Amino acid sequence: MTLILRALASGALAIGLLSTAPVTLDRAHGATGGATESRQTQQRTARQATLRKVGDAVRIAARQKGDPYAAGAEGPNAFDCSGLTYYSYRKAGFKHLPRTSSAQARFVDRVKRRNMRRGDLIFFYDGGGVYHVGVYAGRANGHRQVLHSGSSGTRVRTDRVWTDQWFAGTLRHR
Repeated sequence: MTLILRALASGALAIGLLSTAPVTLDRAHGATGGATESRQTQQRTARQATLRKVGDAVRIAARQKGDPYAAGAEGPNAFDCSGLTYYSYRKAGFKHLPRTSSAQARFVDRVKRRNMRRGDLIFFYDGGGVYHVGVYAGRANGHRQVLHSGSSGTRVRTDRVWTDQWFAGTLRHR
């Protein structure tokens, strides 16, 4: 009789009529794993959207090449340095970027020079603090390039970085 009960119990386990703790744990683990995958997918999608916005900002800034410098101007036909970054990045979807170069320097996440990517911002400074900002445009002939609105009498253009007194900031993590 005991042998028959063991056989019946074993058969019931095999077809799932009796439940055991490991089955319950497997189901719980599967549900959690799915939520983690979904969260990771959402984070990846958000990162991709941010990178697209950075790319859009670079394209918008590049379309301003040739526009004249004007103190305090923020576009669309004339710019000062921070006006160019403000206009380009806000138009690309970075709605909270502040207006001035010093406020932008406080707003961005700093990155090491070796980790810079096209579209990051370059902040130039001296003893009085940040005095200029431009868009990192990559390298040409081994030199870093900045897309910027330089000073009175100039136009928006790309130049070789002219000093070592600068630091990089990014909006890639926002």
